[in-house]
Amino acid sequence: MSSLPPPDTERLAALDRHYRFGLSPAELTEYAPAVEASLASSTAVEELYARLGGSTPPPERAWAPAGPEHNRLGAWYVTTSLTGAPDGPLAGRTVAVKDNIAVAGVPMMNGSRTVEGFVPRQDATVVRRLLDAGATITGKAVCEDLCFSGASFTSRPGPVRNPWDETRNAGGSSSGCGALVATGEADLAVGGDQGGSIRIPGAFCGIVGHKPTHGLVPYTGAFPIERTIDHLGPMARTVADAAALLGVLAGPDGADPRQPGVIAPVDYPAALAEPASGLRVGVVAEGFGTAVSDPAVDGSVRAAIDVLRGAGLDVAEVSVPWHTDALHVWNVIATEGAAYQMLDGNAYGMNTDGFYDPELIAHFARRRLERGHELSRTVKLVGLSGRYTFEEGGGRYYAMARRLVPEVRAAYDAALARYDVLVMPTLPYTAPALPPADVTLADYLTTALSMVGNTAPFDVSGHPACTVPAGPVGGLPTGLMIIGRRFDDATVLRVAHTYEQAVGGFPAPPVPASNGVAV
Repeated sequence: MSSLPPPDTERLAALDRHYRFGLSPAELTEYAPAVEASLASSTAVEELYARLGGSTPPPERAWAPAGPEHNRLGAWYVTTSLTGAPDGPLAGRTVAVKDNIAVAGVPMMNGSRTVEGFVPRQDATVVRRLLDAGATITGKAVCEDLCFSGASFTSRPGPVRNPWDETRNAGGSSSGCGALVATGEADLAVGGDQGGSIRIPGAFCGIVGHKPTHGLVPYTGAFPIERTIDHLGPMARTVADAAALLGVLAGPDGADPRQPGVIAPVDYPAALAEPASGLRVGVVAEGFGTAVSDPAVDGSVRAAIDVLRGAGLDVAEVSVPWHTDALHVWNVIATEGAAYQMLDGNAYGMNTDGFYDPELIAHFARRRLERGHELSRTVKLVGLSGRYTFEEGGGRYYAMARRLVPEVRAAYDAALARYDVLVMPTLPYTAPALPPADVTLADYLTTALSMVGNTAPFDVSGHPACTVPAGPVGGLPTGLMIIGRRFDDATVLRVAHTYEQAVGGFPAPPVPASNGVAV
């Protein structure tokens, strides 16, 4: 193993300019031996890490590229068939894993040319838990470029199509997960959510998508965006399946600083058997009638809320003014925070305890510079705006946003002190069309980001939020979102299950005939 080469005079001068130390050429020459001596520890750490097993190659696991003949919607990145325990709560169930989650020995692209070619050396915690629970992992599901889009057209190698109408997008960033679960190509999926990325494809594809309480499910081994808003969670066709999957995924792993040290175990499937009648439901006024809301979608969600009322729940209107302002708080954290951690920090950043993946960091650091021009326009927007505000404020705007998070959380907590759950539309409209290749920047960004007004606030606040299919509008799914107290995911799922039972289950998308006409 070669030692880390010391910086030459030109490189030292560039470092001096970066920090504006104002060192003279003579001073830089004086510093050079001290800088070189300090690098001995970096070389020693590299050697110690290799001795620990850090250079161990990935395990050999069979996988195959997803050929177009078996990938009609563009939802699979690669396919595989990985099994673990012979029995368990997920025995016999197939699971698609979002492609920002490490499956050892199986390629991970994270929807981006800047990650393409990386093969993880160890499984993410959620992957180990799936295999220990008897599940069969059948592949990696396509996701959006670095997971920063609420639509499904920024992903590499190509867009994911909506199973209800293949001219429309499937929602992002867990786009492949939504499409695969909706069509039944996978029984279950593990998605990720930083601004709505479980719930958006859940609503657009007509399935159940549950964003857990922040920290309930370990993020260890998934490609981060920003620690304070990173979530992993279940996607399924029924609430019972989502509850079973959450029961497997939840709990601390001791390696994720997002998690509290102790989380009381909950039997989520058993909780569904508890009657929800008499629970109090607060209908958040600010979640309806926004500047981008389709009145027909609002009406569909109001009708779904009437179903809850008819099932014996106590429904009333509630106002949470912070709900509108919370999007600004999320926007600063998700842009400046992600620019600092995901881009400049090569996904993991620094300065916190927990799991780091040196091989992924090094791979992404190199590829980000080589292939940065191929990043999506949404990621480029994050970099431009987030880096600018950081340079202008030195982190001031991010710090102010973090100071506002307790205010946002407290506003929802106050409403949830009066009500057991809150409800609103998951998304303001149904799935829009996939844009053409020559789409303008303005339309590109609108299609990718304009739907997050109701979803993103709960990534900041950390409250659990679950989308279930409400009635269709124009033949396309809509979503009812149910929000609960932090770490009370069970009540959210109880209400979702009660709704599902009251409507007699959720419909599946039409199955295309061999001639391409849906039947």
